Formats: sequence, C-alpha cells, structure tokens
Amino acid sequence: MTIVDAQIHVWSPDLSTRPWPPGRTVHAHGPALAPEQVLQVMDDAGVARAVLVPPSWIGDDNTDALDAARRWPDRFAVMGRFDPRAPDARARLERWREQPGMRGIRLTFHLPLWASWLTDGSLDWFWAACEALGLPLMIFVPGQVPAVAPIAARHPRLRLILDHLARRLGTRDAEAFADLDEVLALARYPNVAVKVSALPCYTSEPFPFPGLEAPLRRVWEAFGARRMLWGTDYSRLPVPYRDAVRHAREGMTFLSPAEREWVLGRACAEWIDWPL
Repeated sequence: MTIVDAQIHVWSPDLSTRPWPPGRTVHAHGPALAPEQVLQVMDDAGVARAVLVPPSWIGDDNTDALDAARRWPDRFAVMGRFDPRAPDARARLERWREQPGMRGIRLTFHLPLWASWLTDGSLDWFWAACEALGLPLMIFVPGQVPAVAPIAARHPRLRLILDHLARRLGTRDAEAFADLDEVLALARYPNVAVKVSALPCYTSEPFPFPGLEAPLRRVWEAFGARRMLWGTDYSRLPVPYRDAVRHAREGMTFLSPAEREWVLGRACAEWIDWPL
C-alpha cells in the first residue's frame, strides 16, 4: 500500500532578502521547515509521498515546494498558492501545470483577507477557468462550507477538495465537529472530496483518538473511501507524526482493506492526477 500524505508545508525563514507579508508571522507554525526534515519523518513512518502545500504566512510563494518537487519528484508534488486577483492571473493560470511538480491550486478562506471571495462573485472567472483547464483545487473553508455548494453545482467538472474537513482552527472534540452536517451535505456533488487531515488537532484524546471514529464513520458513509484523502498537516500536529500515521493504518475500523488503500493514497493520487 502506497501511503500519500495529502498536506505538508515546507517553508524558508522570514528574511530581509525574502520577507513574508506583514502581519503573517502570527500564523506561522515555526521559523522554517525544510523538505529534508519532512522526508526524515516520512521515511520513519513509512509514508511514500506527500503533497506540499505552501503555507499562507509566506505569501503566494511556491518556490520552496517546487524546488523540493524538482529535487525529489518521486516523493513530492505541489498544490500551489495562487492570487486570482493578480493582474496577470489569467495568463499564469494557463501555464500553471507547466511548472514541474505542480498538480493544482490551494486556496485558503479562513482569514478576513480572503473570506469574501467565496461569495462576492470576484472568483467566478477563476472557478470556470480551473474547470476548463482540469485544475484540481484544495480549499480551506471553515465556517463557510455552505458557500461551496453553488460553486460545485455550477461547475460539475471542477474538482474541489475540502481541507481538514473544513474544521475550525482551535476547536476539539464535540465542538470541532458540531457543524459536520454542512460538510456531509456536499457529498451530493460528485466533484467534491474531503481531506481527512490534521485529525489529531481536533481531539483532546491521546492515540488512538477513539473520539474521532464516530465523525469519520459519518464522513465515510456520505462520501465513500474514494473521496477521502488522508493527510496530517505535519507542522501543526500535536502528536508525533508516527501516531498520525498509525491512526491512518489502524483507526477508521469501518474501512475494508481495499477502502483503506484508497483513503491512504489512491484517492489523493486520483484527485490531483499524480499517478501511483
């Protein structure tokens, strides 16, 4: 079974020669995380591949992730950050997949800077263009899940992957899954998948995180294994990486062996066009 982690960040430090945008430092998971460090923990836990997602705090800069994918093309692929309001956005989108290792785009809507983009119509051209180009999107939409439904309905060939089950940052246990029904309602759209990622961040329990079993079963019943992409968001895990991987291997006891293979790797490979 090939295990693929659907979300890991790598980034360089905030330096005068390559500064982060003002005010973003508060959101950082640390001063830096190099791909060599990521490969070490992946190898230790038996994870074959990872999707590198550049973090929001460094701005729309995909340099570190693309460099890692160039150096280790069999281990890393990239879902890059993209500014749909940039003057050259349309032209850049047309050439997006020409960048070696780039599989699609990841957008975050959890900060006020971007939150209105889901509903104000400014991205209508972007959704349509990504659909036409076959570009998959990973989107983080905590608190805004209902806004995804009309986008999915209008663009049935646009692949939309909800990061971290759209869970709100800083919540745990019952509070973390209080609005899960909003996510489950999106299962009616076959072009919507979910990342069952960063799961240890949403429980106060130690491994094997028994409280996660019930909500994850509901996700599986709604979406099925082929629309569930496992991942860790390693840099903010409150537990060792090995424990997150052990949970993927041993938890979610409702999965059959074939379904577990989909959740742990095949689904991610299929949804972002990264053949195993």
